Amino acid sequence: MQVLFDIMRWTHIVGGFLALSVFWLPIVAKKGGRVHNNVGWVYVWAMAAVSVTAFFMGIYRLTWDAGPDADAIPFSWFLLFIAILSSATAWYGVRVLRYKRRKAGHRNPVDLLFPSLLFGAGIGISIYGFAIDFPLLQYFPLLGLFLGGSQLLYWLKAPKTRSHWVVEHIVGMLSCCIATVTAFTVFGAPRLLQVDSVSLLVWFLPTIVLVPLIIGFTIVYKRKMDRPINR
Repeated sequence: MQVLFDIMRWTHIVGGFLALSVFWLPIVAKKGGRVHNNVGWVYVWAMAAVSVTAFFMGIYRLTWDAGPDADAIPFSWFLLFIAILSSATAWYGVRVLRYKRRKAGHRNPVDLLFPSLLFGAGIGISIYGFAIDFPLLQYFPLLGLFLGGSQLLYWLKAPKTRSHWVVEHIVGMLSCCIATVTAFTVFGAPRLLQVDSVSLLVWFLPTIVLVPLIIGFTIVYKRKMDRPINR
């Protein structure tokens, strides 16, 4: 089992650094262009590897080897939440493109499963964070509560604007970027900098920086594209 864990860990590290290296390129590249599309897929596959391996390592730490560190269990739950957050948002960001021409509610079970897991994880892990008084788990999973709920509403309702798929694609992929950078600040940065921990402000900095970017892109594309679909 330890050998499998080591394979997963190195796959996670490689996938994480790849995602961290390229995530900004689709943001600055021309939307819909070759760089945006090709690098975007590199990022999605890198995050798929990160999500699968993070989920495995989180389960492994919780069930087989929590280690002597008192914070190992809470950080394992955070790793599981990051796995759910990154996979759900990346999947959502890709799938809204496939169904961009839909005119009715969407009921695909897999597309509803991911946001449901994200919503449930956001509630459960946040409650756990308050129970053990662990600030990172108290507040960060609320992002999953918001994103999971908004994704479910988007799928279940008929679109009302032409920009719906662009806006939701941006929200999905930039939310996945939040997961990417946050995971680095929580797990990667302390090891690279050889420090025991990073401040709570630094942990939330990716959310603080990227949420206004999401809002800004959303406003731009709504102004550019929106008018009632049936007119």
